[in-house]
Amino acid sequence: MISRRTLTLLALAASLSAPLTWAQDKFIVLASTTSTEQSGLFKHLLPAFTKTSGIEVRVVAVGTGQALDMGRRGDADALFVHDQPAEEKFVAEGFGIERRPVMYNDFVLIGPKSDPAKVRGNDIAAALKHLSGTKADFISRGDKSGTHSAELRQWKIAGIDLASAKPAGYKECGCGMGQALNIASSTNAYVLSDRGTWLNFKNRGDLAILVEGDKRLFNQYGVIVVNPAKFAHVKKDLAQKFADWVVSRDGQETIASYKIGGEQLFFPNANQ
Repeated sequence: MISRRTLTLLALAASLSAPLTWAQDKFIVLASTTSTEQSGLFKHLLPAFTKTSGIEVRVVAVGTGQALDMGRRGDADALFVHDQPAEEKFVAEGFGIERRPVMYNDFVLIGPKSDPAKVRGNDIAAALKHLSGTKADFISRGDKSGTHSAELRQWKIAGIDLASAKPAGYKECGCGMGQALNIASSTNAYVLSDRGTWLNFKNRGDLAILVEGDKRLFNQYGVIVVNPAKFAHVKKDLAQKFADWVVSRDGQETIASYKIGGEQLFFPNANQ
């Protein structure tokens, strides 16, 4: 027969373990573009959210295309990405509840300071068209990320059909933004980058920003909660708290306060 003392100890153990199990479950999986992590934003943003909510955010940083695929498989609770047409399609297909704008920055064309291809300026289409006529190396992420999708749009605007004839120096790495920048740095190549990752990039070598300020380089980020109607295990309530917070005044102010060398990396625009 189990003694009263043993029953008391078992009850106490159960009461102590229940909150611990609950606490361990109070997290979400966030599939996100690499730029939000490699720019250093998440190290600044997510602790502030966790402090406010008690919810841990476990980030899987991949290209936006892969992040959306994770959402389609139910492998994430929320997405933080930057390819608006693809995001809107994701929601239209029923995989996401709603897409909400969060913040923006811009893309920049990086290349050797000496600019051997002579592309420096503020017209990205003209720069890529001129670059295509040279043998200069261009590193494409080639990973279906938001940055890769933006790059492909810019080549198309420039009148360059990559499907039929890639420029002589065009190389696809199938890699994240940080790795693409490292390759460009080691080979003195050109590369399209989001400004945030570039500002946080330490291994610049002889690289510099050569093209910036073109309105076509605008880079919008959005947040999406994965639809629990598709996947019952999605932590919709916790994910919604995260989505609501990043577009709230506190979340937006936290995003705006992230700077490197006094320069703001992302500009909140949830309410615009």
